[in-house]
Amino acid sequence: MKREFLGSSDPRVLIAYITVCIVWGSTYLAIRVGVTNLPPALFAGIRFIIAGLILLAFARLRGMKMPETWRDVMVSAIVGIFLLFGGNGLVVWAEQWITSGLAALLIATVPLNMAMLDTLIPGGRGIDRLGWIGLLVGFSGVALLMSPGIKDGGNNLTGLIGILSASFLWACGSVYSSRRQVTGSIVYNIAIQSMAGGLALTLTGLLAGETALFHLNTAGIGALFYLIVFGSLAGYSAYIFILKAMPPAKAATYAYVNPVVAVFLGYIILGEPVTIRMLVAAVVILGGVVLVQMSRTKKAVLDVTEDTGLVELTTGPAGRGS
Repeated sequence: MKREFLGSSDPRVLIAYITVCIVWGSTYLAIRVGVTNLPPALFAGIRFIIAGLILLAFARLRGMKMPETWRDVMVSAIVGIFLLFGGNGLVVWAEQWITSGLAALLIATVPLNMAMLDTLIPGGRGIDRLGWIGLLVGFSGVALLMSPGIKDGGNNLTGLIGILSASFLWACGSVYSSRRQVTGSIVYNIAIQSMAGGLALTLTGLLAGETALFHLNTAGIGALFYLIVFGSLAGYSAYIFILKAMPPAKAATYAYVNPVVAVFLGYIILGEPVTIRMLVAAVVILGGVVLVQMSRTKKAVLDVTEDTGLVELTTGPAGRGS
């Protein structure tokens, strides 16, 4: 019997999952450094355009299969708009005002949003009473984390709302991606997503007049390089891979680790504060996520395989279809 990790016996899934957990936890720090030196939309847009061009060149040189139809190209572009223009773009924008650790804690709500969307949109795997309790618990932690910003208002509240919007849009893109199969190699499709998101962000930056504020320096270049190589090429590619290999709610469990990495690095490198409120809210949010995941795991189906005579616990793709 093959050992399975989050529903897959493919060792590449484990490697990709660990990459997402660690690398994406560190990108919050890189974003915080970058956005203090470069305007947000152009900073994020250039990152994704360069990453997309690199992936396109790699796929071309390796002779990988291109998407067969414009429908496939459009699906990948839509995913890129949701995940990169909406999700990542709002994270970068919001980190102008809030710390990298706080941003990561709020982005931990992605699994909650994914479970909720997968439940409410027909064709997905729903959650039971335990799952709804988990949603209530998780979003209670969000309220606790946001309460000082709501009281004080101003830019801090703007940043908090931006992060929560990013979480919701990232969840939308993730669920949409899991339900739309496309042709062509995964590298080509990731490149299309990167280009779509990057072009939308760059256009936004140009229209917002960010060109006059764009002045490269050592810190900005370093942050851009790290995010292109690790955040986009390594981390994002790994995330799309696990989305195709496991149900969206399971893929989103990387969010358990990302906040821990982000808060630790923010505290050690940037001296960002870590308060009791943050720690309590983190436990509450992640506790809610655990309850939601437990609810969805309970819906796993026992698949009796006649070839081996063994009973394997499988969950299957959540609502994947054409």
